[in-house]
Amino acid sequence: MEALETSKLTCVVVGASHAGVNFAFALRKEGWQGQLILIDADPDLPYHRPPLSKTYLSQMEESSLSYLKAEETYARENIQLNLGRRVLSIDREARTIQLDDGTEQAYDKLVLATGASAWVPEVAGLEADMPVFSLRNAGDVRRIQVQIGKKTDQRAVIVGGGFIGLELAASLQNMGLRVTVLEREERVLSRVTAPDLSHYFQKLHQSNGVEILLNQELTRIQKTETGLLLKTKDGRGVEADLVVFGVGIRVNAQLAQQAGLDVSGGIAVDTSCRTEDDDIYAIGDCTLHFNRHYQRYLRLESVQNAVDQAKVAAAAILGKDVAYDAIPWFWSDQYDVKLQMVGLSQGFDRCVLRSEAEHSFSLWYFKAGQLLAVDAVNAAKAYVWGTKYLKSQAPLDPVKVGDLAVDYNSFLLLPESQANNSQIEV
Repeated sequence: MEALETSKLTCVVVGASHAGVNFAFALRKEGWQGQLILIDADPDLPYHRPPLSKTYLSQMEESSLSYLKAEETYARENIQLNLGRRVLSIDREARTIQLDDGTEQAYDKLVLATGASAWVPEVAGLEADMPVFSLRNAGDVRRIQVQIGKKTDQRAVIVGGGFIGLELAASLQNMGLRVTVLEREERVLSRVTAPDLSHYFQKLHQSNGVEILLNQELTRIQKTETGLLLKTKDGRGVEADLVVFGVGIRVNAQLAQQAGLDVSGGIAVDTSCRTEDDDIYAIGDCTLHFNRHYQRYLRLESVQNAVDQAKVAAAAILGKDVAYDAIPWFWSDQYDVKLQMVGLSQGFDRCVLRSEAEHSFSLWYFKAGQLLAVDAVNAAKAYVWGTKYLKSQAPLDPVKVGDLAVDYNSFLLLPESQANNSQIEV
């Protein structure tokens, strides 16, 4: 691809979270000389999102967010911030976008880093003035903090037992609230982990005083003299002073859809993060891309994906021959437990436990003998070696993986061990 002369061009980025901000700085580093504009509906200076459900929520004081970049850094790199503004539409033919203040902005290259929004399902009885919240941005956290105030003995119900829901539960429990988690599936983390890890985190929360209610689908919320009453499908009633939904997200693909781009499952991009329009790219949580390692299309919600796609898109716009080919990784902090996950375990046919201690272990997932993913609980070494083995695609001996007498660097499948069909199952 021929290098692009950029001094008289304008690049507009819609979305100023991890993907958008990292893209803007990467684009400057790659050599973009023209105008560079970051637009976001959030009025706050761009900040780190993962701490929202953890440290930022529990601080309960007016302290600064953990910013992605210092404000003066944007000025130094000549990156224009346009915060507190929504983009309403894209005119691909004219190469312009329309903002909610009535202004129009032209672009030569447009990058959609629109992310996702918290999804709140329709529930009978739910009213706007109820102390019912979701959590996706700093404003959401502040509203929850105002509701709690100094009354930290309140009853909090978290609807949803995924990562956000459990991180919220841990934070609120540590703050002194009485926390109940309502999960409609038969186990927590059912969409993202194997049963053994689900059971571990369920016990972890219960041991810290959180009530976990499984197979409980919320059907109605009603006001009472003492707060709220949540009714589930099987008739159970759960009382609450505040409710937080953590049941999932909706991709912010409205702009792309309005512009006629492919948004089935997310904004479709190629390996360079380019959409079907050569002048429009998309990065981060909102994108659907083909993962060469797993040979399927994926939409990932992770900081890693956002940052890596940002770098690829920046290089591609400047004419470099690049391709996004990263192995996904994620993490979650709950109480004093750090979960690190690398790879995707969906479809595994064998799971091997490597147990260092009660709260230090790893799960290694295989399919047809090939390593798919590693989940490491307070086991950083397992995460590091799991990442190395996934990248190399080297064949491993599952028996060695589960044997604490075998060091991490000695898991490779040797010819003489291929006939050993014994399994260590969790």
